[in-house]
Amino acid sequence: MSSDFEAYEQDFGTITAEITNKIGRIPKLSGEEKTQLVLNVDKQLEEVRELLEQMDLEVREIPIQSRAMYNSRLKSYKQEMEKLEKDFKRSRIAYSDEVRNELLGDDASSSESQLVKLREERAHLLDNTEKLERSSRRLEAGYQIAVETEQVGQEILANLHSDREKIQRARERLRETDANLGKSSRILTGMLRRIIQNRVLVFILGAIILLTIILAIYFNVRGH
Repeated sequence: MSSDFEAYEQDFGTITAEITNKIGRIPKLSGEEKTQLVLNVDKQLEEVRELLEQMDLEVREIPIQSRAMYNSRLKSYKQEMEKLEKDFKRSRIAYSDEVRNELLGDDASSSESQLVKLREERAHLLDNTEKLERSSRRLEAGYQIAVETEQVGQEILANLHSDREKIQRARERLRETDANLGKSSRILTGMLRRIIQNRVLVFILGAIILLTIILAIYFNVRGH
């Protein structure tokens, strides 16, 4: 898992370096060229967010004894990401002196206050947009957690249902065993009773035979 994390780190370093370079170029541009570069950076920032999510998932799979080190590295990357987003927001409303003069011409000095106001309005708008984006990401993360929790709950219910069926089958086998033991006990009791009866009968017959022999001997001796 650590090898996957390190691969994501390399991608993170490459993309953030490109973003930093492009953010520095944005204030120097204007018009369609600036718009295209802003869109490009915004797309790359989204890629970085996805990389951070993948890195976060990888950290969760790393053994606990090594997890703290990777958590620290991930935290620093998230802080770097926040800085990039702030720099990007500022770069979208910033203009270099050359571009400002080109846009305003001879009225540059008189329109400075309007430009400041425009910057403030755009900064406020971008700030609200960023808040909405963060809220949207939190909602998506919350939804994902809810889905995962539901899946875990379904798995637990399935396991409980399976365990219940196993317990019921075990109870049925115990009932069958108890019934068989009852039958065996009754059979053994009957056999023991018959054995006792047979022994008593043999004893009685033996006594009768012995008494007959004694009487025969007695009468025979008396007759002589």
